[in-house]
Amino acid sequence: MITTDIAIVGAGPVALFAIFEAGLLKMRCHLIDYLPQVGGQLSEIYPKKPIYDIPGFPSVLAQELVDNLVKQAEPFGPGYTLGERIESLEKRGEKDFLLTTNLGTQIQAKVIVIAGGLGCFEPRKPEVEGLEKFENGKGINYMILDPEKYRGKKMVIAGGGDSALDWTIFLSEVCSELTLVHRSESFRGTPDSVNKVFKLAEEGKIKLHLNTNLNYVNGNGKLNSVAMTNSKTNEQSIIDTDHLIPLFGLSPKLGPIENWGLNIDKNAIEVNTEDYSTNIPGIYAIGDINTYKNKLKLILCGFHEAALMSHSAYKYINPGVKYTMKYTTVNGVNSF
Repeated sequence: MITTDIAIVGAGPVALFAIFEAGLLKMRCHLIDYLPQVGGQLSEIYPKKPIYDIPGFPSVLAQELVDNLVKQAEPFGPGYTLGERIESLEKRGEKDFLLTTNLGTQIQAKVIVIAGGLGCFEPRKPEVEGLEKFENGKGINYMILDPEKYRGKKMVIAGGGDSALDWTIFLSEVCSELTLVHRSESFRGTPDSVNKVFKLAEEGKIKLHLNTNLNYVNGNGKLNSVAMTNSKTNEQSIIDTDHLIPLFGLSPKLGPIENWGLNIDKNAIEVNTEDYSTNIPGIYAIGDINTYKNKLKLILCGFHEAALMSHSAYKYINPGVKYTMKYTTVNGVNSF
């Protein structure tokens, strides 16, 4: 059996930073994630996608951020159980939780932190005829792991959120021909990204089809064309392409966490914003998996939540023990 101060369900960027914050308070963490590597969505879905809103980094690749967070956490000796999913949670004492994975691994902890991002997730697929025939390496993917795979290729991206916009901007210099298809005339992404996409279209670097829906896909063993219709003019067109990337977001599922007695609202865990604790004492939720008024699903907000959670967890584990916070510029970073 593995014993630790804090068991963190999830191993994404927010979970990794929580190791550091807890380590500063001399609390050891053990992370459990169903994915085979740390990094969560950053490593699994878009490891080479640039991120622009991390303080101090005008631009940082997703995997580079993960690698830096892992290195930052190393002095505090975290443990990892990867490729396993938490199946059950049992409270054995006032401050004693027992987690059991699908492979039988047991982790005993004083505090549980749920930092599972969107939980168990799968891509939302558009209703497009013939889509399944070209999945699994035949031209249609729902995430971009290696942008170099598309160098010199023709690509169609479908979607109107930040992911579709960011990848359009990035891949405009990689693909030989890039088309962005969106079913509306307005985007859901950040204004800066929207402006960049319109500018790329004006300069002829990408093709932009608004108010347009995908109809069906064609190919002979591999994808070679996408058919679509303009919803305002009913004009139909067919685009030759090597790849289609529908980016319609992820469908989150909490999995076994849903049965733990937590207050849940629309697949997210309700928390107290004073310390991101849940309705069960000793259990916290940080990052995209929690919900509260004015919630912003940003990595930097998750970092803030991890810091406040750690100080609350310290008080929970050590009641009555006085702690005076000192900045790392004073104490440095001392390992266990």
